[in-house]
Amino acid sequence: MQTLLLWLFYISTFYAFIPGMISRIFGYRVFRKGIGRSEFALTFDDGPDSLYTPLLLDLLKRYGAKATFFVVGSHAEQNPEIIKRMHDEGHLIGIHNYVHKTNWLMRPATVKRQIQHTDDIIFSITGERSTYYRPPWGIVNLFDFSKRRQVQIVLWSAMFGDWKEKLGADRLTEKLLAKLNPGEVMLLHDCGTTLGADPNAPEHMLVALERMLQEAEGRGLRSIRIDEMIRMVQSSPVQKLSFGKRLLVGLWLAWEQVFQLMLRIKTISPADPFLHYRMRKYKGEPVQMEGGELLAKGDKVIELHIDNRQLFELGIHSRSSAQLAIRMIRRMEKDMPVLAQRIAADIDLAEAKALYGVSMINRGPEKFGFMVLDLPKGWFARSTKFYLSILLSVIHPAGGARLKERSEVLVPKMMLMPVSQLLDQMNQQRPQKQVKPREQVREEELSLEAELPAATVVH
Repeated sequence: MQTLLLWLFYISTFYAFIPGMISRIFGYRVFRKGIGRSEFALTFDDGPDSLYTPLLLDLLKRYGAKATFFVVGSHAEQNPEIIKRMHDEGHLIGIHNYVHKTNWLMRPATVKRQIQHTDDIIFSITGERSTYYRPPWGIVNLFDFSKRRQVQIVLWSAMFGDWKEKLGADRLTEKLLAKLNPGEVMLLHDCGTTLGADPNAPEHMLVALERMLQEAEGRGLRSIRIDEMIRMVQSSPVQKLSFGKRLLVGLWLAWEQVFQLMLRIKTISPADPFLHYRMRKYKGEPVQMEGGELLAKGDKVIELHIDNRQLFELGIHSRSSAQLAIRMIRRMEKDMPVLAQRIAADIDLAEAKALYGVSMINRGPEKFGFMVLDLPKGWFARSTKFYLSILLSVIHPAGGARLKERSEVLVPKMMLMPVSQLLDQMNQQRPQKQVKPREQVREEELSLEAELPAATVVH
């Protein structure tokens, strides 16, 4: 009996658990996140529902949003008019099995029949076949990978737990807005009849989704279908990178998340992150800045960091270092006024003497008032140059050849600008600490003594 259980464990591990982990973590043979400057993807599972899906379609129509519906075949069979409306209004219809049952508990032939049956139902209603498939709960088995030629498996990059009514519309709104970024593939549910879901949960989802769509409209973001997002990815220069380079990029972007958490780095514009910052003490040699201010060791500075994902996107779509510099300047033009406003409203930030950063882009920072200086020779300069060499080879398809041709762009430079200069340029005032004059403090103490004659005031 023990041997049988052991064999069952081995089989289930290789058949289901390991493939599931590989697809979730590494995205192997599945699509789970896209790219784009202003596009994200709304996807809905488990429907159609006779009550909530029509309300959802009304909402999407009001905001001109396109979505992808992964429908359960048995539900589609019961609601053909809703499936037809999805198709007529320009949404994409995908497959979510004929019944909502995990692929871990079904044989490969059974999963195949589930997919085919659902596809036949969709075809009988719309006249079009579906080639997009999301397994229930996103759980794949070993043989699902072999279906790549028949269907494109689609997972997600953001899931919100909206199938539970206790989450509520307000909390769900917060979670949706936190993930409202270009390239996100959002998973929501338009049906609450699935095992483990609450029947009325989609009601809260609709409220939260409308709030998010309002915010997206204000930010200039739009929801597109999964097939459109996949085409954007396939036409991206990223696809020209080797697997090794894509792996390096993935590790590099993951490291940034860890780095930001460890050092508690903040973002200037969270809705469209480009510049990050943190307060720290300057550790270099004294520098005479423009305007006569001296930056000495131990002075507080605001250290600036460029977002790695944005840098990668800008670099991969730039034909030259000059074009990359121009695009970075445009992004800086958006964030510098916001940074000035934040400093003017924060006494702690205003105590910093200078903005500080190290950059491989040597042309452009002077436009904003930065001094561009050579890094002092030593370990930091050498290690930074080595890092930037790897960085350039990663963010540009022809990085290795470009590295030999334009080695001068790899000279890291230090950028400095007095905080006072930034505030003057942006017409902002440095906040002042409210310090009571000695005479006012003494009057308050005397008043307190008069009101409390039994109290002894120690000066």
